[in-house]
Amino acid sequence: MPGNLNLAFVEGLYSDFLRDPSSVSPEWQAYFQRMVNGDQPPANPSFAPTARAYSIFNPPVPARGMQPPEFAANAPLVDEAETTSKQDRVDQMIRAFRFSGHLIAQIDPLGLPRPVPPELDPAFYGFTESDMDRRFSCETMHREAPLTLRGILDILRNTYCRNIGVEYMHIPELPIRRWLAQRMEWSENRMQITRKEQLRILTRLTDAVTFEEFIRKKFIGAKSFSLEGSESLIPLLDLAIEKAGDQGVTELVIGMAHRGRLNVLSNIMGKSPGEIFREFADADPEAAKGGGDVKYHKGYSNDWKTSSKKTVHISLSFNPSHLEFVNPVALGRVRAKQDRIGDIERTKGLTILIHGDAAFAGQGVVQETLNLSQLPGYTVGGTLHIIVNNQIGFTTSPNEARSCAYATDVAKMLPVPIFHVNGEDPEAVAQVVRLALDFRQTFKRDVVIDMYGYRRLGHNEADEPSFTQPLLYKAVEKRKPVREGYLEHLLKLEGVTRKDADRIMESRQEHFERELSISKTKDYAPPTPEQRGTWKGFVGGPESNAPSVPTAYPKEKLISLLESQTKLPADFRPHPKIEKLIAGRVKMALGEQPLDWSAAEALAFASLAVEGTKIRLSGQDSGRGTFSHRHAILHDYENGQRYIPLQNLSPKQGTVEILNSPLSEVGVLGFEYGYSLDSPRTLTLWEAQFGDFWNVAQVIVDQFIASAEDKWRRLSGLVLLLPHGFEGQGPEHSSARLERFVMLAAEDNIQVTYPSTPAQYFHLLRRQIVRPWRKPLVVMTPKSLLRHPEVVCSFDELANGQFHKILPDKSNVAPADIRKIVLCSGKLYYELAKAREIQQRHDIAILRIEQLYPLSVEEISAALTAYHSGTPVIWAQEEPENMGAWRYMRVKIGETLANRFPFRGVTRAESASPAAGSAATHKAEQEEVIARVFAD
Repeated sequence: MPGNLNLAFVEGLYSDFLRDPSSVSPEWQAYFQRMVNGDQPPANPSFAPTARAYSIFNPPVPARGMQPPEFAANAPLVDEAETTSKQDRVDQMIRAFRFSGHLIAQIDPLGLPRPVPPELDPAFYGFTESDMDRRFSCETMHREAPLTLRGILDILRNTYCRNIGVEYMHIPELPIRRWLAQRMEWSENRMQITRKEQLRILTRLTDAVTFEEFIRKKFIGAKSFSLEGSESLIPLLDLAIEKAGDQGVTELVIGMAHRGRLNVLSNIMGKSPGEIFREFADADPEAAKGGGDVKYHKGYSNDWKTSSKKTVHISLSFNPSHLEFVNPVALGRVRAKQDRIGDIERTKGLTILIHGDAAFAGQGVVQETLNLSQLPGYTVGGTLHIIVNNQIGFTTSPNEARSCAYATDVAKMLPVPIFHVNGEDPEAVAQVVRLALDFRQTFKRDVVIDMYGYRRLGHNEADEPSFTQPLLYKAVEKRKPVREGYLEHLLKLEGVTRKDADRIMESRQEHFERELSISKTKDYAPPTPEQRGTWKGFVGGPESNAPSVPTAYPKEKLISLLESQTKLPADFRPHPKIEKLIAGRVKMALGEQPLDWSAAEALAFASLAVEGTKIRLSGQDSGRGTFSHRHAILHDYENGQRYIPLQNLSPKQGTVEILNSPLSEVGVLGFEYGYSLDSPRTLTLWEAQFGDFWNVAQVIVDQFIASAEDKWRRLSGLVLLLPHGFEGQGPEHSSARLERFVMLAAEDNIQVTYPSTPAQYFHLLRRQIVRPWRKPLVVMTPKSLLRHPEVVCSFDELANGQFHKILPDKSNVAPADIRKIVLCSGKLYYELAKAREIQQRHDIAILRIEQLYPLSVEEISAALTAYHSGTPVIWAQEEPENMGAWRYMRVKIGETLANRFPFRGVTRAESASPAAGSAATHKAEQEEVIARVFAD
């Protein structure tokens, strides 16, 4: 390097060249022009520094922890006294661009005007044109060499105000902000892209555009929820999957609503276009009779081979029209996949959630899902969120749909970056994908890409959007397809020819024509889904498919398992009241007192765990139990340390997770449902704090749990534990809304149970895992019965029994002497049995219906075989007449049971609210129900 020439000097020259090429010598002009063209400059020219200077202008992306290269900084500065004040203002301006540069970024392809914040104008800081060529320290930009003010502004505007806008200054951790600033400012938020990469992007855009145009021409007027206007989603996903594969991801789950779903199914998931075309033609009505779903709600899975020969299994989750509710479901699936392979670092699985802008801002499940992201029981190592920003929701404009500037503002609850990017600049999209996934891999946090596009057509293809947004759609009509804009860009670079582009387009059109032709053939048979992989060996369908399996467990082993849960570490000091609970468990193990509900549950979990089953129980306060009954997680009374006895049963036991969930129903229930989809060998349980709280998550129950097998042929063994029982606690703490579950019950889709003894509960939980029939299990669990002296069982009942759908009368009265038969469930049985004893009514039999669904009239009739025909049968319940199981039972049985027994009901009066708010009123109503049962 000749004389005192140094890198700082070269950097200054480069800034001058960019401003005015004639300001530098012809030799330097040629040198810098080669850099601008992307060519390697001459090595060690006599007039220039070594090729190391090239890294100033095309710096490598620093690896994690790597510092930028150091530059000699001996270029002269302006007067020190004057500089001190101005340097402070320069630093303020740099910070302002990092905070607010996104506000003037050119992220909207429609080019709608945006106001310029004053803090982004150099004049705001007192700078004039005379300051532009002065040099200032750039330490806050992680550069050793001083730069001219003009050069600083160029870097800031290029980084934060072109087609990428970034929000990251809300992140509290300084190292993370520095990491992001360094990565973006050194590259000025623009990746170097090869001709091969450009061709790949063009090809994927062509795929997206051709698919939409083909559908629209061949199936005129059909709903497809087109991606037109946001076709860059396809290259975005392509790049994301490729990069994820290179980062070691082997399992990827995508959750998205219907906008663009068919395009994703064809061009990303690899679903046969012919199969999609067949669905448009609706040529197989018998195949979906009584079930199935519309084509833009369906899921799919496939293997993706990356260009670097990696395999990524990708799954697109099925989703109803309820938009964002798939979010926690997809997360739960990824968590299950990670757990199955022991991926405790959360690096092998990735969730990509594709949102609409209006839904992301408007639906509360988004916030609940974001809140799960860093919680130990729910984290998946960071989710990639992609907002397909149509700038409209159905017919609703953003100013009517949200109270914030961006649809993504809810994501600021997390310390993660939000990238806003112009969807008509595919190379800018490629930059944010690369940066987003590097951020996720480095910090294991969520990251958000807000891709601005527009919706070229209406909400569906039959809509007329200009009815409600005439000005917006005048702007939309003027836009050429994103593929055409990108092709023009490539043609100017002379890296791609029009002939190349036409050849790509023609090949895609020919492919779709062939697929359409095949789909119209008479013998066309779409592939039949089958249970494979982790689901191999499990069945759904009718309960008759479920083999009868033993659920009993050896008595000596049960005693040992209960004893092991009473043994705590020597230095562990439990709460004094917990010591009493443990002493009670010791007595149970010794046979000195019977087993209660919580002991039976603990033994069900323990027996399954030592057999290798994973247990995952989550819910609000589930560690202790809402009613202070479970105490599965113990806390040291002196130092607060936790100890979980169920995790310390055997060296080779299955994992036991007892999780106190956030105060969320829809997010957590959705997550656990998703977990059950990809872990059929796990006993996955969600517990409501009070049973009726599940109605906050009714969408998950209605649209997923109850109907997924019928709509999407997906099985689940999820267990819902719902505390239920009328005990005078008011409308919101009485009913788990049993009536809603039996109303949803059809085609053996779910199991609805109301066990009344600890032994029944024990066998029910074990049955859920031991038999290969996988159906969601709804359990009405007790509250006051948790400590009822008669709600107990023996080890023998666990070691020798099984779950019974119907429990017979326990009065030992001969059936011939019975004048009335009462059918009931749950807590009411014990009150009726007590009243029968007090009144000495030995002519009444009381039977308990423990499984309300699946349950046939024949099974009920079989339980009553020994009783005389004509004996009146009563269905008794504590719920109001329009709630509980009464109307379900009346429809199932009719006025006469099996043509032998007249049938009627005894209930509370019909009511709009589940229960009275007064404990005294509740007591009077309960006594009245019981009295009517025994009235002649």
